[in-house]
Amino acid sequence: MNNFIWNLRRKTILLVVLVSTGICVNAQQLSIDSCYVLATKNFPAIKKYALLERSAQYGIENAARGYLPQANISGQATYQSQTIDLSKAMGGALPPGISIPEISRDQYKVQAEVTQAVYDGGVIHNRKKMLDAADKLQQQQVEVTVYAVKDRVNQLFFSILLMDEQYKQNNLRRADLQNAAEKTEAALANGTAFRSSLNELRAELVNVDMVSTELKANRYAYVQMLSVLTGMPLRNEVELVMPLAPVEIFDITGRPELKLYDYQKQLYDVEESNLRSDYTPRLNAFIQGAYGRPTLNFVENKFGAWYMGGLRLQWNFGSLYGLKNNKRILEINRQLADVDRETFLFNTEVSIRQQKAVIDKYKELISQDYKLIELRNAVKISSRAQLDNGVITTRDFIAQVNAESLARQSLALHSIQLLQAQYNLNYISGN
Repeated sequence: MNNFIWNLRRKTILLVVLVSTGICVNAQQLSIDSCYVLATKNFPAIKKYALLERSAQYGIENAARGYLPQANISGQATYQSQTIDLSKAMGGALPPGISIPEISRDQYKVQAEVTQAVYDGGVIHNRKKMLDAADKLQQQQVEVTVYAVKDRVNQLFFSILLMDEQYKQNNLRRADLQNAAEKTEAALANGTAFRSSLNELRAELVNVDMVSTELKANRYAYVQMLSVLTGMPLRNEVELVMPLAPVEIFDITGRPELKLYDYQKQLYDVEESNLRSDYTPRLNAFIQGAYGRPTLNFVENKFGAWYMGGLRLQWNFGSLYGLKNNKRILEINRQLADVDRETFLFNTEVSIRQQKAVIDKYKELISQDYKLIELRNAVKISSRAQLDNGVITTRDFIAQVNAESLARQSLALHSIQLLQAQYNLNYISGN
């Protein structure tokens, strides 16, 4: 029964995810935003968020318990080589018939003590702040790791789109060749064409089919990788929705690494506050209860119980010896964090400029692709008429078909590469 309820919950959660991310299971359509969401949810490191949060919560709760009374029990049994002999100490001045008991050399004590912090110098407060700062730092480290998943999604998603466009252009090329083959076959039947011309066209059709086979196999492999990354069972026929061109953003304040450096420095600030609490006085109230021999009235030399209570002041100056160097170490750590931040900003700025140059290149290439396709298409149409009239050979016509197909493939390639470069730019800038 419990397994049934658990499976039902899992299916319900999966359905909610599918609806919220806009995925139609029957049609098998995927958008790039849906892939981002699914890949992030499926990434193993995402489990660290909840674990780190619970760990920090337990640590802070334990630190807060430092304000509660602390109890301990101790016991000891000792034998000492000598004790105080009051009779000898008084030099025989005691009246006749009166003697003072000798204190036993074997002594026993079982003691319980309850301590309550009155002033701890900010130790508990700083410990809670340190646990919170460390938790934020670890959470942000996970955020940085998970953010990198978007880059992997971009690579797979646009690779599949590119193969889809190549497959589409390859089919258009096949249609042109098939049309020419049918006309050549008819001409051969009428005795106006050579068998070699028909065979040459059919051989080229086989080459086209081989390209289609290779594209299908590569697409299947990439779809399977995307399936593993997103955690979704994807069929090879899954349709990837062509994304719209994003707004190109160059502001990198959204990168999670920047918060990571900030949290690192915040942790160093808390550690410095903790250094101050190490040499501040601490005041505790305590009460002790014990049973043993001798008691506080040790003259009786009997087993008995006793208690005492009061205030205990502790002021340890030992931490002052290394205080200056510890502060210097923390300052160096802050400077190292600043250097790491500057290095990251420098590398990111270089990557953004490089990506901007790539985007500009593809925009210019696309403009040239349209001009080239227009010219190649005109040449192909003219070549088809020339082939029908026997002016050019079949090989000449195939060359023109291939040239136009190559131009269209270049346009498809550059269009998708432009999209990928734009999405890569937004990934680099943290948007």
